[in-house]
Amino acid sequence: MRVLIADKFEKVGIDGLKEIGCEVESQPDLSADTLPGALERIDPQILIVRSTKVTAAALKSAASLSLVIRAGAGVDNIDMPTASGLGIFVANCPGKNSIAVAELVMGLILSVDRRIPDQVAELRAGQWSKGEYSKARGLHGRTIGIVGLGQIGREILVRARAFGMHAVAWSRSLTHAEAERLGVAYAETPIEVAHRSDVVTINVAANSETKRMVNAEFLAAMHPGSYLINTSRGSVVDEEALLEAIRTKGIRAGLDVYDGEPGGSKAEFRSVLAAAPGVYGTHHIGASTDQAQVAIAHEVIRIVQEFLGNGTVPNCVNRLARSSATHVLAVRHHNRPGVLAHVFRVLADGAINVEEVENIIYHGATATLARIHLDGRPAPEDLAAIRSGNPHIISVELTEVEK
Repeated sequence: MRVLIADKFEKVGIDGLKEIGCEVESQPDLSADTLPGALERIDPQILIVRSTKVTAAALKSAASLSLVIRAGAGVDNIDMPTASGLGIFVANCPGKNSIAVAELVMGLILSVDRRIPDQVAELRAGQWSKGEYSKARGLHGRTIGIVGLGQIGREILVRARAFGMHAVAWSRSLTHAEAERLGVAYAETPIEVAHRSDVVTINVAANSETKRMVNAEFLAAMHPGSYLINTSRGSVVDEEALLEAIRTKGIRAGLDVYDGEPGGSKAEFRSVLAAAPGVYGTHHIGASTDQAQVAIAHEVIRIVQEFLGNGTVPNCVNRLARSSATHVLAVRHHNRPGVLAHVFRVLADGAINVEEVENIIYHGATATLARIHLDGRPAPEDLAAIRSGNPHIISVELTEVEK
């Protein structure tokens, strides 16, 4: 199994992939522009990336590609519609970087509150400005608002409590009972979190629902002089609205991600927001600790091992949760060649599409049950043709899928 690693990746991960029988090609300096050529030349079955963008052109250039693994949580650097359209699995490694991101969030909060980067810059320039930096609000007793209380959000909660902070949270799946169990105040909406907090941290996935979640309305709800931390994705924040809030309300921001940030590890990046006073930024390195990367490497090995062993893909993000099948055809038959070919031929002639197939083999391997999910109801004559057209068929039953 050929594997192309198109990003920096832990040596333990490369060695582990080789140990399970993979032929590994590591090219950490590939970019969105050079990846298609590398894929066409190497033609791997598996592609592993971190931040390198996987475009439609890249996905179409590798004839053998069947699995893309994002060595991290988000998958917004991968063209998901194209991958799904080509029948390429996409998997990720959720939860393995939660502690690393939570640690960075706390670092950004402290940097924003104490203006640590500004102090470092002045000291390096030979300036002593104790009077300027002797004022800070402090975190003890303040309220942190957590938008997105998944694994990262919960790790942030643990650390914020250690600083003596109160917490209010919103998450799509958060219930009153779960909020009470976690000891956080429940908010009905993200804007309510903004209104009730001194510090707001954004920890949501990038999708159509969260795009520009932090907009003018959200920022208007934040207290003057409060802090916004974003380690999720740049698309979540309306950067123009944030710049205006920084200018007019004295809001400070700690940002690890930006809209339109470079896809590679080194590039020129001109951002009005990143350069603005009151903004304290890092280089999208939330998951970039040795501990997190080793954990992710082990998870990548696990995914590849499962894929090699039985064809399953742990953490698959582009498998349809529920197919559009309307009926299930259960064909019990003797375990002989040609039975399913006969069934599929009759279905094709009747313009019935097969959505999914599950084949269950009984003890002794003499009999099999094929459960075939269909996008329509076969005609009575087609069912009769299936029953009578092959001597190895034992029974045929058709049931309607419950919606």
